[in-house]
Amino acid sequence: MPEFHTKDGTRLYYTDEGNGIPILCLAGLTRNGRDFDHVAPHLPTMMPVRLIRLDYRGRGQSDWADPSTYTVPHEAQDVLELLDHLGLEKAAILGTSRGGLIAMFLAATAYDRLLGVALNDIGPELADSGLDVIKDYIGRRPAQKTYAEAAAFRAKAWSHFSDVPMARWLTEVENHYIETEDGLELRYDPKLREAVLEAGTQPAPDLWPLYDALLGLPLCLIRGENSDLLSEATADKMLERRIDMIRADIPGRGHVPFLDEEMALDALHEWLEDME
Repeated sequence: MPEFHTKDGTRLYYTDEGNGIPILCLAGLTRNGRDFDHVAPHLPTMMPVRLIRLDYRGRGQSDWADPSTYTVPHEAQDVLELLDHLGLEKAAILGTSRGGLIAMFLAATAYDRLLGVALNDIGPELADSGLDVIKDYIGRRPAQKTYAEAAAFRAKAWSHFSDVPMARWLTEVENHYIETEDGLELRYDPKLREAVLEAGTQPAPDLWPLYDALLGLPLCLIRGENSDLLSEATADKMLERRIDMIRADIPGRGHVPFLDEEMALDALHEWLEDME
């Protein structure tokens, strides 16, 4: 099993496949490398890529750790240690939500390790409505008891998504939960809730300097048109500051697009070409 140990002894799981431009896929806050199952088959058809996916500490198949280390700076350090473990001087990052925040942090602190950054529904300003949703569900098991029940619930309740087949919802909940006799268990450490709520008690940092640190790197933004976390106004400001940014607003998608939508794939293809 591909894994390595960080300097603090935490065992982290990752996958590594293909040859070409190294693309490090960083998932959303509570999720793991399987977040990229939908887009993974498409990327090698665009150009040769080496697709690397990391399960953050406390998520997926990685070890749980001290909740105080479930932070963007600490997870960014884990990314650098993974690159060192793989012998990679540089990699491009495809970052979904939390993964995009880590990418921006790395641009400000380890710019020379990056080839480019693609942000999936994330930016330097986070809408309160989306943050409230995260604070409500994080660290809590769902009321639904089976994969089928959870998929049906999402299909009905997630009105900010449209034209999503039930099979896709089923895949999503299978990636996010473990079905047991006692109901659905989380595929991450429930104490992640402590870290998120603790961070929420602090004054919100100004993330625009982190975004501006991406200057000079091939940059792509994919946004769900119905996103409750990344507003259209913020995306517009991002484009004003980086007029060369590739941007795609995906209809019928909220937070976050699956990345295999046609517009998302077109944007990622253009981004990859910018790094050739």
